[in-house]
Amino acid sequence: MIKDLFEEYQRNLNYFFDHVDHNKAEEIFNLFFECSGMLIFTGVGKSGIIAEKLAMTMISTGTKALYLPPMNALHGDIGIVTEKDVLICISKSGESEELLNLVPFARKKGAKTVAWVSSPRSKLCVACDIGISLPLSKELCPFDLAPTTSTSIQLIFGDVLSVALMKAKKFSLDDYALNHPAGALGKKITLTVDDLMLKGEALPLCRPNDKLRDVLVTLTDKKCGCLLVTDDNQELQGIFTDGDLRRALQKDPAMMFEKKMEELMTPSCIAMEKGKRALEALRFMQKDKEKWVNVLPVIDGGKLAGLIRMHDLVQAGIT
Repeated sequence: MIKDLFEEYQRNLNYFFDHVDHNKAEEIFNLFFECSGMLIFTGVGKSGIIAEKLAMTMISTGTKALYLPPMNALHGDIGIVTEKDVLICISKSGESEELLNLVPFARKKGAKTVAWVSSPRSKLCVACDIGISLPLSKELCPFDLAPTTSTSIQLIFGDVLSVALMKAKKFSLDDYALNHPAGALGKKITLTVDDLMLKGEALPLCRPNDKLRDVLVTLTDKKCGCLLVTDDNQELQGIFTDGDLRRALQKDPAMMFEKKMEELMTPSCIAMEKGKRALEALRFMQKDKEKWVNVLPVIDGGKLAGLIRMHDLVQAGIT
């Protein structure tokens, strides 16, 4: 039964995608894009919940928006509506009395009005400046009553317009980060390698002419799993990891401790520029699925600035 319902739902949604009026959608998008005020979403019941969600999506992605319950609007809150705004009325039937009562007053305030319905001959479509009928074959509900498919296509239509506005306004990841400072999402887009990297005295440093026997203490005490080889100008020359140590032991155990770091290090090692996002560093370290990088030097104009470790990223919630 579950499999059959999924397939039925897919058919219902495909009907919407196959029949939606792209030209009317473009017209509504242009109205939204040119709006100098707010996009005010409203609806009754389940459509009201969709209206609230879409308003929140618009706000977080760079478009001024508001959810306004129709009864609240009719009892004073319509005072927030201006001639610069667009009122979007979402309804399956397009016959909701609360919305039909609200539209004339919004138009008197000078606002443009838009109807999203699934009945092209509805009173709401006639009452508003622009109306679109979102094609609905049937609800998933066996009685064709409970809002299921209808609310899904309302949400899909609104999400498409939200992303279209993001793209048209060139809403960047930096803009998105400013709107999402908290939580796991906020961490992913706000934390940089500068926030998490080891620096200063915590760095496991050595020079190219240092012998391995002289820097083993640093390798052990710093607990970074590597040594960063720099010159007198703090420019990164290479890296020597725990893996390099094991390989050197296997290759030449008798003489390896007398070798200089410039002989043992991996020159031209990969590094991340200072200021990059921590999430970008994680993706860079996991680029090769067969061989993840556990430590990554951070440089600033060629000079060593810090060291980012995989477990620091994971502990910070960057996953």
